Amino acid sequence: MTMTERNSRAGEDLSPVAEVKSAVAGFVSEFNGFRANIHNRLQQQEERLTMLDRKSFAPARPALAAGGDLEAPHQKAFNAYVRTGDDDALRGLELEGKAMSTAVAGDGGYLVDPETTASIKSVLKSGSSIRQVANVVTVEATSFDVLVDHSDVGHGWATEATATTETGTPSIDRITIALHELSAMPKASQRLLDDSAFDIEGWLAGRIADKFARAEASAFVSGDGVDKPTGFLTHPSVDNDVWAWGNLGYVPTGVDGDFGSADPIIDLVYALGAEYRANASFVMNSKTAGAVRKLKDNDGRFLWSDGLAAGEPARLMGYPVLVAEDMPDIASGADAIAFGDFAAGYTVAERPDLRILRDPFSAKPHVLFFATKRVGGDVSDFAAIKLLKFAVA
Repeated sequence: MTMTERNSRAGEDLSPVAEVKSAVAGFVSEFNGFRANIHNRLQQQEERLTMLDRKSFAPARPALAAGGDLEAPHQKAFNAYVRTGDDDALRGLELEGKAMSTAVAGDGGYLVDPETTASIKSVLKSGSSIRQVANVVTVEATSFDVLVDHSDVGHGWATEATATTETGTPSIDRITIALHELSAMPKASQRLLDDSAFDIEGWLAGRIADKFARAEASAFVSGDGVDKPTGFLTHPSVDNDVWAWGNLGYVPTGVDGDFGSADPIIDLVYALGAEYRANASFVMNSKTAGAVRKLKDNDGRFLWSDGLAAGEPARLMGYPVLVAEDMPDIASGADAIAFGDFAAGYTVAERPDLRILRDPFSAKPHVLFFATKRVGGDVSDFAAIKLLKFAVA
């Protein structure tokens, strides 16, 4: 065998080994590439999770920023409409899934941005009004029905051997609370609106809330129900000894235009049913409150006590006192003090939207803002409220 033949035979014998080495090298190279790819993906995923974690713990950003980039879409569009009358951004804008049509915009104005609406509602609730202690419901219709069952169903005792007799059937009364339109019309000069430093949302919220709060507070106490809520003092009152549904029961002081003693306050508390006293409160104006603070029981202790902490209401015989200036003063025959569970006895119904229409023509060079909301109120349980009448009987 020649040398050439030997070398050829050796190459043939080593070729499988070379193939295995080449395959292993290729596998190692591919595995290293796969491992590097997985490492890069895991690192990217970790960076994304870190960014999301930082966002979740970041402090809340203000809704209104100086640059305007952080403003909510509706608030930004509403701000442009109020300042310049530009309603392009408001047309077709969706708020909470409901599109605002141009017909609504032209006929009734635009919905106020949520931040301003929340500010107005907060002021209304914090004001000295029956709203603070009443049952407040939000409706989408033009009225709200309260179903009242003020009769006894009846009951009976039975055994296994005796037949069960039919008990009385309850009667249901329906009280319909109509919603009425409440409006306010503040104005501002166009030069002031052009000033970017002027807080137009805060100014509108303050002016509108002030007008609405005063109108509501008066109507919830003494409104006649004609294009306004029906106040609880508008309903007829009768001596609590002969009280019947549809009237408010009163307790006389026994002295014309005066207390006489602290006893009428005690009588008023226990004239209210036990089921209502747990959530009851007194309602009176400041002048009446000043007179009540001087009352003492037979042991010389004051009936009135101030709140233990800042912001807590004063208490009369352990019950909170709401000072509502629209309540009548102490006078002959006046129902100057009310006591009851107003959450059960009086219902305030309102629509959730507050609308505003910009009028730059009627009061030039000023711009008028015609704001409207729909609200109603009426007594929903005549047994839940009692009155103190400053009369002999």
